[in-house]
This record gives sequence, structure tokens and C-alpha cells, in this order.
Amino acid sequence: MTATSQAEATRPAPTPQNPLDRFFKISERGSTIGTEIRGGLVTFFTMCYIIVLNPLIIGTVKDGQGNFLANGDLAVIAATTALVAGVMSILMGVVANFPLALAAGLGLNAVVAYSIAALPGMSWQDAMGLVVLEGLFILVLVLTGFREAVFKAVPIELKTAISVGIGLFIAFIGFVDSGFVRAGAGTPVQLGINGSLGSWPLLVFVVGLLLTIVLMVRKVKGAILISIIGVTVLALIVEAIGAIGAHGDKNPGGWMLNVPKFPGFGHLVQTPDFSIVGHFSLLGGIRQIGVLAVILLVFSLMLADFFDTMGTMVAIGGEAGLLDKDGNPPRTRQILIVDSVAAAAGGAASVSSNTAYIESASGVGDGARTGLAAVTTGICFLLATFLAPLVELVPSEAATPALVVVGFLMVMQVAGINWRNYEVAIPAFLTIVIMPFTYSITAGMGAGIITFVVIKLALGKAKLVHPLMWIISVLFVVYFLLGPIKDALGI
Repeated sequence: MTATSQAEATRPAPTPQNPLDRFFKISERGSTIGTEIRGGLVTFFTMCYIIVLNPLIIGTVKDGQGNFLANGDLAVIAATTALVAGVMSILMGVVANFPLALAAGLGLNAVVAYSIAALPGMSWQDAMGLVVLEGLFILVLVLTGFREAVFKAVPIELKTAISVGIGLFIAFIGFVDSGFVRAGAGTPVQLGINGSLGSWPLLVFVVGLLLTIVLMVRKVKGAILISIIGVTVLALIVEAIGAIGAHGDKNPGGWMLNVPKFPGFGHLVQTPDFSIVGHFSLLGGIRQIGVLAVILLVFSLMLADFFDTMGTMVAIGGEAGLLDKDGNPPRTRQILIVDSVAAAAGGAASVSSNTAYIESASGVGDGARTGLAAVTTGICFLLATFLAPLVELVPSEAATPALVVVGFLMVMQVAGINWRNYEVAIPAFLTIVIMPFTYSITAGMGAGIITFVVIKLALGKAKLVHPLMWIISVLFVVYFLLGPIKDALGI
């Protein structure tokens, strides 16, 4: 140990400056109140798209009885989406003191809409009841210690690979959501529009990405937030001059999600409508499609939710430097409890399962280290229930550069994997590449864990595999085969 590292090891922890500092351990974790608030704002701006996107997914699909959620009123769904995200993010910050925000889970909401609510005879109330059941079941697994035990059974090399894979995944999300990467005519993906950056929104994204990179390289505090705000202003100017409009089949060069237009001052504030809260039927699904079908559907939701959060909190903890020597974040059980409650709360409020958001890494990348950042994000979501028009000012082209840059920061952890040891390197590689290639954190984790167990078995090292890893592997095999299983059972 060098003299410098010895001095650092013996240096006393900073004295908390105030009760807020003491409660969130802000100084202890090497942060400041200003940094935490700024990080929370960054996280909010990188994930507030869910306020717009969730209603477009669950509010535009008819259930099995021919009805739309909230009678098709997307404003109601948007306000309630923000409400639940706000409450659960604040709860995560206060209970777990972890810089992790929550909101309606992308992917999970599509499963609820297209694979559950749309089943013949099912209503939106029945579908949301299954989401509540899934959240309650996961909560039981947490309270019994099973979920935490599973998390700790995963080898540290795979945990590192999960963080790296998620880094590539969120960078890919950033490129796709901005339109920088799109489906190609003869290829799975391509650059921009027919291989070129031939639109103003794409150029706005590139400017945002380069600005974020330059600010970070120059170590400017608040680089990500500065970039998001600055590029949003640029987008407003571009739209005002060019009247580009929204992306569509006839307008491939339009804005991908939000059209950056400043609403009239009289329309900035609106009274939120939360009338869909509590509209769920806990056992309605059983009456409509039977016990076996409900078990399979709840299992598929649970498995995705179960492992997505585990991977996400490792990635966030690693980026924040909060993991212990075994790769576990502090207060793991509290994190998992809040996440489980969020899943059930999302169903109870009729906005689909809420889960941990990997976009929280953007706030961590900007310096957030404590739960105060999550509380800040949560407060922003609550304010957004009144200020939805203002939230819609930020186009995805202004927010997604943060995801790309944070993806880079997370991929840096790849150096922690021993690539010369094939027993861990191959499962790690599959974990890393399958996440972005399948657009699924769960699929990448499943592939890596199954491969790890198979390799150990092939080498005669089965006794070295933690018993829970065998159980996880079997569950993932079932997860990957859910389609054939449902077909065989006629579901």
C-alpha cells in the first residue's frame, strides 16, 4: 500500500453538515446536496419519456372485452404514471438510500397490454390484478430472504458482466430512441435514415452527444444536465424555424417521441386526473382464463421483473462505487422490498408494473451517490403530474445522448472480467452481447447463468456451483420455453 492510499485509509469520514446530510450519508459517500439534486434532475430528464410512452403502449390497446384503459384518455394514464413513479422513487430514496428511480417498466407494459389484457374475455382490471399478484409474490420472496439469496449466489464475474451488458443495452436504447439507429431495409439495423443523418432531429442528437462528451472530458460539473437543457433549447429553435413535426411513415425525419414546442403559458399547468387508481381485479383473471394460465402469466412477469432489478441495481451500484467486495450494493433487501412494492403499486394504479430504471445511471454518472437523488427524481415526477406539457418539451434527441455516454462509463467495468478464464469469460460474453441484441436484460442474464452452469457441469465441477444457481438455471430454461409450453397447453 502506497503512502497516499494509507493516508486515505486512515482519513476520518467527513462530518455530516446537517440532518439531511446525516440521513442520506451524503458526505460519507463523497457527494454534496447540490450534486445529489442535480443527479436526480438528470435521471428525471432521461426517463421522463415514460410519462408519454406508457400511455401510448397501454392506452391504445383494447382488452379482451373491447375496451380501452381509462376509456382511451391518455392524459389520465400519463398523470397516474407520473404519480406512481414519483411516490415509488421517493420511497426508494428514503427507505433504501440508493440513487435508483422507478417507473412503469418498458417491456413489462407491452406484455401486460398485448399478451395479457388482449386475451379473450380479459379486462384491463383483470390484467392489472395479475400485475398486483406478481408484485405481492415477489415481495414474499424478498421477505423470506429468497430473492436476496439468489442475488448473492450469482458469481461476481457474472455480476460484472451484467453491468457491462446493461451499459451496452442503454447505449443502444439511446441510439434507437433518438433515431440514430433504425431498422434497415435489407439489414436488421442501419444508421439514421437510409444510412445517413439526413434530418434536423438527428443532427440535434449528434450535437447533444458531442456536447455531453466535451463537457464530461473537460470535467464540467453537471455536464449531462447542462447538455439536456442546452440541446432542448436548440431543439425548440429548430422546430420553431423548421416546423419538422413528429416522426411517422410519411415523415421519417421527424422528432422520434416529443415534438419540442413550448405551450402557451395558460396550458403549462393542468389538474391531474387519477381516476384509474384502484381499478384492478385481483382474482378476475382466474375466472376468465383459469388458474394454470394465470400461474404461467404471473410467472413470466415475475421472472422478468425479478432479474431485471437485480441486474439494474448492480449496474447502478457499480457505477456509483457502492458495491462491496462480493458485488452487492448496500441495503440490498430494502432495495428489493421497495421494488417489489412498486410492482404491485403499478398494477393497483392501473399503469402496469413499476420497476427500477437503468436510466438512473445517468444521474449516477453526473455524481449522484445517495437516495436524495431518487427523492429529487420522485418530486419531479409528482410535479410532472401538474406540468405534463412542460415535461413534453424535452425531445428524446436531447435526453438520449446521456444514455450513450453513461453506457460508455458502465462498459469500462469490462476490465474486471478475467477473459483468459473461459469458464467465466464465455458466460460473461453471452450475458453482455445478448442484452442489447435481444433488447432484454433478462434474456442476457438467463443466457449467461445457464451457460455458466452447463460449463461447470461439463468440466465435472458441478459441486462448485451454488445450489440456487441450479434453481435459477431451471427457471430460466422454463422462461425461454414459455412460448412452446403455452402452445402445448393451449393457452
